Amino acid sequence: MSITRLIRPFMIRKAQRALDSAADAEDSQRMLLTRILQSARGCEAVKGMGLRGSTRYEDYIRAKAVTPYDSIRGDVMRMIAGERDVLWPGATRWYAQSSGTSDGRSKYIPVTDMSLRNNHYSGASQAVAHYLLHNPGSRIFDGRALILGGSFNTGPEPARAPGVNVGDLSATLIRRITPLAELVRVPSRKIALMSDWREKLPLLVSSAAKANVTNLSGVPSWMLTVVRGVLAETGADNLNSVWPGLEVFFHGGIGFEPYRSQYEAITDSGKMHFVNTYNASEGFFAVQNDPSDRSMLLLMDNGVFYEFQPLEGDREPVPAWNVTKGEGYSLIITAMNGLWRYPIGDTVRIESVSPLKISISGRTKSYINAFGEELMVYNADAALTKTCKELGCEVTNYTAAPVYTTERSHGRHEWLVEFARSPRSIDEFAETLDRNLQEENSDYAAKRAHNIFLDRLSVTVAPEGLFDHWLERNGGKLGGQRKIPRLSNDRDIIESMISTYKQ
Repeated sequence: MSITRLIRPFMIRKAQRALDSAADAEDSQRMLLTRILQSARGCEAVKGMGLRGSTRYEDYIRAKAVTPYDSIRGDVMRMIAGERDVLWPGATRWYAQSSGTSDGRSKYIPVTDMSLRNNHYSGASQAVAHYLLHNPGSRIFDGRALILGGSFNTGPEPARAPGVNVGDLSATLIRRITPLAELVRVPSRKIALMSDWREKLPLLVSSAAKANVTNLSGVPSWMLTVVRGVLAETGADNLNSVWPGLEVFFHGGIGFEPYRSQYEAITDSGKMHFVNTYNASEGFFAVQNDPSDRSMLLLMDNGVFYEFQPLEGDREPVPAWNVTKGEGYSLIITAMNGLWRYPIGDTVRIESVSPLKISISGRTKSYINAFGEELMVYNADAALTKTCKELGCEVTNYTAAPVYTTERSHGRHEWLVEFARSPRSIDEFAETLDRNLQEENSDYAAKRAHNIFLDRLSVTVAPEGLFDHWLERNGGKLGGQRKIPRLSNDRDIIESMISTYKQ
């Protein structure tokens, strides 16, 4: 008998509970905030708020200001060095390393036992539960999951107490996962946690090619590298020829749309599903719960309390039960990992309020607004996807930045693009992309009108492997959580990348 059929009823109940929680955001979130504050009442962070036992949201926001990472960096370093009861009760032994900024200073996000159990693992389970809710014929548990993972930081920095582990979130998730899960995933833990991708990739490809893989989980760009390696090793041109039971890819980390056509070209459209997830170092926040709707259900009872800072105007953050459909917000979280009113740097759009569903619109620090154009990542991804479809080309990676106005020229955007399949003409690609950006973003269109304020964008072709090489050279790890921002409001990153391949 199919193992999936035995497990499915339990997972369906789990999905239904999440839908019920999302439909009553206020009740779910108020109860969760109470649980978080009560669980953490013995640590410095909560004691310092002076709440006197209150767990009311209204008292909490009066007692605690919005707190960015720079304000807690010292506290996190104390925790890594072994101090107890700082941002969360007890000693925290696991930290997710995320670059986050362009200055090379890593962020270290605490990963507590409660956050692992109630958020990260629970969120992954929710993604599968909602998939099974809509796919009664699934046999996902009858084979193996191909899950990509990063590695741990074995260098001397940051200084850490014995037993403290720092690295990619995915490395912690793989290291701490129940041994039973090892029976249904690939590659082995030893391969998954290897740090050198040049050594790791061929072993990963070889082990995956021999397994009965039914589902994929990972960042689209990295997974594409792996599955193309599998196709090359087996001589197949379709993943379903290698893995007849392959049925779903749970993706996250970066926008999927620029990669969708590439995955569709190497999978069986009658069997394959693509499920969007919102999973970051700070937490697992949302899942696509409806295959006909690409927005994601915000998980209301998954260890994270949410607030939303309106992007328009100088307004205070609002809780989940006071958001407005169609409006954009930056996301602030309070979670079981010791992050208290912490802005994670992502911007979201509210697509539905009951249940509360969102789409990711970009990063608070990953946008271009050098000329009042307010170009966000979701605009760029949508325009790029449309351009590739029109011209029959494929993009592996991209980043863009402004070129500033001079006495002799208007400003423009410069795109650095690495192609998987090049267009017949880069000039035609730039012209089409510029037109599609104007269709996606009215502010950009207004600034481009008649070339009065902005000239047409330009495209610089990146040599193969540039993005990987630059990331590794600048402290990143291949296959991990760290990635190059799609859009930057200055030229620091793009100039560094261009100078890398000109050397």
